[in-house]
Amino acid sequence: MRHVTRRRFLKTAAAAGVAGVLSAASYSRVLGAGDAIRVGIVGFRGQGGSHLKTHLSDEFKALGVRVTALCDADKDVLDDGVATCEKKGAKVTPYVDVRKLLEDKNVDAVVTATPNHWHSLISIWACQAGKDVYVEKPMSHDIFEGRKVIEAAAKYNRIVYVGTQNRSDEGLREAYEWIRAGNLGKIVRARGFCYKPRDSIGKTTGPQPLPESVDYDLWCGPAPKTPLRRKRLHYDWHWFWATGNADIGNQGIHEMDKCRWGIGAKVVKRAMGFGGRFGYDDDAETPNTEVVFLETDTVPIIFEVRGLPMRKATADEKRPPMDAYKGVRIGEIIECEGGYYDGGWAYDAEGKKIKQFPRDRGAKHRANFITCLRSRKAEDNPAPPIDGHRSAMCFHTGNLSYRVGKETDRNETAEMFKTDKVAQECWERFQEHVVANDESDWKPTVGPWLEFDPEKEVFTGAFADKANVLRKGTADGKYREPFVVPDEV
Repeated sequence: MRHVTRRRFLKTAAAAGVAGVLSAASYSRVLGAGDAIRVGIVGFRGQGGSHLKTHLSDEFKALGVRVTALCDADKDVLDDGVATCEKKGAKVTPYVDVRKLLEDKNVDAVVTATPNHWHSLISIWACQAGKDVYVEKPMSHDIFEGRKVIEAAAKYNRIVYVGTQNRSDEGLREAYEWIRAGNLGKIVRARGFCYKPRDSIGKTTGPQPLPESVDYDLWCGPAPKTPLRRKRLHYDWHWFWATGNADIGNQGIHEMDKCRWGIGAKVVKRAMGFGGRFGYDDDAETPNTEVVFLETDTVPIIFEVRGLPMRKATADEKRPPMDAYKGVRIGEIIECEGGYYDGGWAYDAEGKKIKQFPRDRGAKHRANFITCLRSRKAEDNPAPPIDGHRSAMCFHTGNLSYRVGKETDRNETAEMFKTDKVAQECWERFQEHVVANDESDWKPTVGPWLEFDPEKEVFTGAFADKANVLRKGTADGKYREPFVVPDEV
């Protein structure tokens, strides 16, 4: 195992713009079978809170796991986490600044469930500090930084393990191998769905007060430190481009990852997206209704996001039901010439169930991380950074098409899809769905087909200049100093 010396860590930290801050001695501890794995958890208000509970559990104690440090930019969240640890008999060191946690020699591995814009930078810094990483999905906030995580993991011989839980689902693995073996005939396409209710985040009239418990400079990190323009600081960051990736990169990344895995695709060649934010007027930027078409190195992927219900609520109804496609609301369908797969079942061309693949939805994913830390074998990592990067690339390219697109008349949009029956069907269902929820004279934002060079990971052709600016950084191709994802890790 390669050791990261203090000199090496400070040199790379300086390149990342944080010299003088990450100043403690850094090292890689060789773990023996009986050694405790000392874990620091960063960001644990939401999903991170679930990680904290798991890592404090009796099961993980039996695996030799100890939580030794916590970090959150919200001191109230941090204090609650420390109290939770104390109740479990775990003595932890609290940090508001993740850079201080990374100096801690009492931490071997980092689990991070921060907002998306922090995921890659924390992963890179952790690798530079000689620590392994469990990074929540999506692994990256933009295309550029995903590649840098891969490079950092390789350079510093660190394990980066991505929180796409389905990668630990053996039933799903068996199903995809069975499908790719041709048991349903030739694969035609994959469809992914995220039909998940998302209410309005509200409309503000000006900057909102920040919670006194939050260090906003650290919360923003790589993102622009702009006045808060939403009622809720936490969670609703998903719906702003500087910090989130819309629902296709939130819930949708799980289904996107399964689509790509199922069809055996490695790269995106072209991407096109359309959609909008319909049904209400609020402060959010990202679409609540979106369709993305992807051309890959195998077969196409079509992904649909709907945050609105199938129709407006009636007087005695709190929330109408959500739409579904062949019974699927959140999930994937692998379509083949002789049938299709979804939800653990293979169906023939007439829709008759022909084979079941029992699934556990990755229940052992977190425990598998510990197994991976002890073995340090690539085959024990079901969710390596290369897969995290490739799957994130799918929604990144689709989102970027949408972001460089423009509002387009509905009739003009319909004309665009007339030559492709599958695309036309998607558009017609999309339009019916929006009309059922929005009575205004709405227009979809329609993006162009973006050509993508998978080797250089840059866009080419029409609209490439605009798209390539957005492929890197949280705002206009930039990160905020000193929280910079470096060109060289």
